[in-house]
Amino acid sequence: MNRKRSREIAMELLFGMTLSKNTLEETIENFLEDYEMNLKTIDLEYIKEILQKIQENMDIIDSKIESTLTNWKLDRISKVNLTILRIAIGEMLFLDDVPEKVAINEAIEITKKYSDEKSVSFINGVLDKAFKNM
Repeated sequence: MNRKRSREIAMELLFGMTLSKNTLEETIENFLEDYEMNLKTIDLEYIKEILQKIQENMDIIDSKIESTLTNWKLDRISKVNLTILRIAIGEMLFLDDVPEKVAINEAIEITKKYSDEKSVSFINGVLDKAFKNM
């Protein structure tokens, strides 16, 4: 099982849910129907758990993100970056098996892959501040 790839899939699914307004159940069902790789190569339980935790605690997570922002509002953050932040903050707050520093490092790596160079320092700054305030 590849947690790094599973985290990316969780980010992609959460991003898709944000755009499509599909439920978690619909999103997972569609993913399982469309996923062409071997499911044993990913951590499906992690994906379901992090998406469930984010969905259940979106207000807490968004509040935590907003508390770290200076002269910014959530709606100014790109959907991709907001999704990455939600995954990382969700891991930091609600998953005991993911150390905070791992959540931050993985979020930075995902940002490098899915966003732009400016976003890397933005994501790092927000998550570092959130971590220090926990």
